[in-house]
Amino acid sequence: MRTLKKTLATAAATVMLLAAGAVTASPASAAAAAYNGACGSGYVVVNSAPFRFDLGTLYLTYNSSNGYNCVVTVRSADTAGFPMTMNAGLRRSGDEGSHKSDTGQYSYYAGPVYVYASGSCVDWRGVIGNQATERYETNCG
Repeated sequence: MRTLKKTLATAAATVMLLAAGAVTASPASAAAAAYNGACGSGYVVVNSAPFRFDLGTLYLTYNSSNGYNCVVTVRSADTAGFPMTMNAGLRRSGDEGSHKSDTGQYSYYAGPVYVYASGSCVDWRGVIGNQATERYETNCG
C-alpha cells in the first residue's frame, strides 16, 4: 500500500510539473514568420497579414521599377518542415482575369506569385492548412 501511495504521489507531482511547464511555455508562442525574399531582388514588403494560431504570415511585396506586386505565404518556424496544403494568390481588384495563384503541398512557403498592378488596388490571399488570410482592395496606386 505504501508503494502505491508513493507511486501516486510521484505521478501527481509529475503531472503538476508538466502542466506548469506547459503554462509557462505558452507565452513564448511561435514568432511571426519572417519574409524570406522569395519574390527576388527589387521587391519590398509593402503589407503583411498574419495567420491564426501563429501558422505563418502572408506577405505582399512591390517592385516600383517594373510595377509588379508579388505575394508569398510563409510558414512560421514552429509549423514548417513537413508538407501541408498551402496557397498564395494575387489579382488586381475587380479583374478576375488577372488572378494568379500557387497551390500545393509545401513545407515552408507557397509562391511567389506575380501580377502587374501599377495604378491598381490588389486582392491577395494565402492558405496554410485549413486557415485562410485575405485582404481586398489594398495597396492602391
